[in-house]
Amino acid sequence: MVDDDAAIRQMLDLRLSMAGYDVETVADGQDALDFFEGDGADLVVLDVMLPQVNGFEVCRQLRQDSGIPVVMLSALGDIKDRIAGLEAGADDYLVKPFSPRELEARIESILRRLRDPAAARLVAPGTLEIGSIRLDTNRQQVYKGPHRISLTYTEFKLLELLFEQAGEPVSRADILEKLWGYAPTRQADLRVIDVYVARLRSKIEEDPRNPELILTIRGFGYVAQRRISQSQLAVDS
Repeated sequence: MVDDDAAIRQMLDLRLSMAGYDVETVADGQDALDFFEGDGADLVVLDVMLPQVNGFEVCRQLRQDSGIPVVMLSALGDIKDRIAGLEAGADDYLVKPFSPRELEARIESILRRLRDPAAARLVAPGTLEIGSIRLDTNRQQVYKGPHRISLTYTEFKLLELLFEQAGEPVSRADILEKLWGYAPTRQADLRVIDVYVARLRSKIEEDPRNPELILTIRGFGYVAQRRISQSQLAVDS
């Protein structure tokens, strides 16, 4: 839990501890980065406006070598600020003032998927391929040709969902509910999906400005191109 507001740290430390979590708190961005070099965690609740190193930069540095889930908190409520947080690699973004109960629900949703592989996986275990992109859903790895691509947990689950339903348009609302666990209540919620798709395209498309794998269905959502092949991985008996 990273926040320079002592009252917020104390309140969330108490509430999350009562919910059964082991909570560590720090007050600035540099201390957060130092902490992760030595100890690490299962999930980060990260404020944006921090001393020394702001939350966006902390998230970007974490993403260089970690797929740890990040929930950002911020008084910056404009859509451009929310997009900036997601582009930095955050898995979710809550605007202050926020409901502690909503934060707890977001945390539980993310951790439930992580600790329960059967619940997290939206497709049958195996390998999904479209064009040069191959998803190993058992190991949660993605390859572009022979090269492995580094994706965050949420990016992987989004790509997995679209590939499993290749050829079928998937609405932004459905994506939000399946991956984040809540229904959209405002347009900004759906904009989150556009940010993640743009990030995916930057990693898997030959030309992200002219995508061939993930196409936009204007006013609705997205569709992955027709599935080329699907093979189940052999299971040792």
